[in-house]
Amino acid sequence: MKRTASIVLAVLALAGAAQAADPPNWSKPVRPYRVVGNIYYVGSEGLSAWLIPSSEGHVLLDSGPSPAGAKLIEANIQALGFKLSDVKILINTHAHYDHAGGLAQLKADTGAKVWASRADEPALEKGQHFGDNANGATPFAPVKVDKTFGDGQKLKLGETLLVAHLTPGHTIGCTTWTTQVVDRDRPLNVTFPCSASVADNVLVGNKTYKNIVADYRATFATLKALPTDVMLPSHEEQGHLLDKRRKMLSGDVNAFIDPTELARYATTSEEAFDKELARQQAAHKP
Repeated sequence: MKRTASIVLAVLALAGAAQAADPPNWSKPVRPYRVVGNIYYVGSEGLSAWLIPSSEGHVLLDSGPSPAGAKLIEANIQALGFKLSDVKILINTHAHYDHAGGLAQLKADTGAKVWASRADEPALEKGQHFGDNANGATPFAPVKVDKTFGDGQKLKLGETLLVAHLTPGHTIGCTTWTTQVVDRDRPLNVTFPCSASVADNVLVGNKTYKNIVADYRATFATLKALPTDVMLPSHEEQGHLLDKRRKMLSGDVNAFIDPTELARYATTSEEAFDKELARQQAAHKP
């Protein structure tokens, strides 16, 4: 038991050191708000977390980077008038510490079940992402996964229906979630894309994730094909969420609606990927 406790403390110490260098807006509080339909933003200024309430309980997507990030999300949920005990399912875009590091805290505080893609389950339960990355291990608090799934998994809770689309590359189990809402009598397709950036992943000679390049290619194609009216990403800058929120507060009821945004995001991500792949290939030439 002493050895196990020592290992856990060492992991958390390493995680704390990594998070000390995080962008300040990742831990900066921001007032939570309704986006469209029954979707609410409950994250920090720089890291998204999305609450999707229903009459039978609520789904929470992503967790922030740490127990402190989870506590910020919990405060935002309560500020909106929702009960933590009504959060029934925790889902995740991918097993990186900035989006999964608070899952263990949220699970303990809400009693919710954790759903994860089968490919990301080992990383979540180990508290360390899978695959070679120039940033190293970037550990986080491990969390027990209650349900695993594959591509096309449907999550239904009350009137909420979410569909999981596997979009690997950024992590081996990266998951993009879609749902449909009605906002101001308009049906809208909403997509929560998993990150598609390289983020220091090793693309050439990745010994633990050999299919990484092919997975990225398939993901770009998947994202471009998803019908999407509203794109809600896991990082603020990926969707200029602050600008959209300001427009909404100024009276623009369509601030978050852009049927072309996801395809543009996928194209821009693919261009950046191609550039980085070429750089790594050139660096590995004899």
